[in-house]
Amino acid sequence: MEDGREIGIPIEWFPKLREATKEQLENWRFIGNGEGIHWEDLDEDLLVSELIS
Repeated sequence: MEDGREIGIPIEWFPKLREATKEQLENWRFIGNGEGIHWEDLDEDLLVSELIS
């Protein structure tokens, strides 16, 4: 987060991430000016606002 906080969410909540290889998990990028995270190999997007609400 911009204020230095970090968010930890159990990977078990997301089936595509849970079943992914280490290489697939490491291939991510921020999207929407940091509003979300995208895993190209998995075609998975998570919005930060959904993780903290």
